[in-house]
Amino acid sequence: MKFTVLSLFPEILQGFFDSSIMAKAVEKGTVEYELVNIRDYAFDKHKTCDDAPYGGGAGMVMKPEPVALTLDAVGAADKKTIYMTPSGRLFNQAIAEELASEKEIVILCGRYEGVDQRVIDAYIDSEISIGDYVLSSGETASLVVIDAVYRLLDGVINSESLEEESFSTGLLEYPHYTRPETFRGMKVPEILLSGHHANIQKWRRGKSLEKTKKNRPELLAKAEISEKEIEIIGEIEKSGD
Repeated sequence: MKFTVLSLFPEILQGFFDSSIMAKAVEKGTVEYELVNIRDYAFDKHKTCDDAPYGGGAGMVMKPEPVALTLDAVGAADKKTIYMTPSGRLFNQAIAEELASEKEIVILCGRYEGVDQRVIDAYIDSEISIGDYVLSSGETASLVVIDAVYRLLDGVINSESLEEESFSTGLLEYPHYTRPETFRGMKVPEILLSGHHANIQKWRRGKSLEKTKKNRPELLAKAEISEKEIEIIGEIEKSGD
């Protein structure tokens, strides 16, 4: 898969592709990327890419000409093109899985008050928001999307790990423990030391249900939960375990 990111500040993005698991994915050829500076397509000597909004108001708006020329240069019209904006649809695991099926994604990073609407109308397939808050940087938002998508590609992350992650089953993931067995007086739950895989799986499912009910109860309405599991939640709450 290839990520083509259009930005006024591509240097913000470079370190991500040079680090950790992403760097290995790039080295193996699983991921390709291109960071394109929108300023390279500005007309004047000052590389101006923003101007005051028509109708008045605070802030500046990204000009249509340099943004459109950048999109043309990367062939965005024939590729899945998304725009990072607080007014987009809320990003989630389902959208990440949808995007992971694409061969290439073009990502336009907004700045200031956003991008001239005519560019959005002409080029953008999907406007995406990573949450109900405003960032100064579309670049940081784009990295959230890229990270969530590329790790779903074959060979990047162990498939078994992906199956048990939060949201993969509609619930939040159960808590994890590792060595040492006792840390500052806190012990690993005995069930995880038992070696009884069926009981461990049952415990993990119960903890997943408990955590979801506590942190994201609205997810339970959409998840497939049996009557028995509803009883498990009640039992865990009563025991305080």
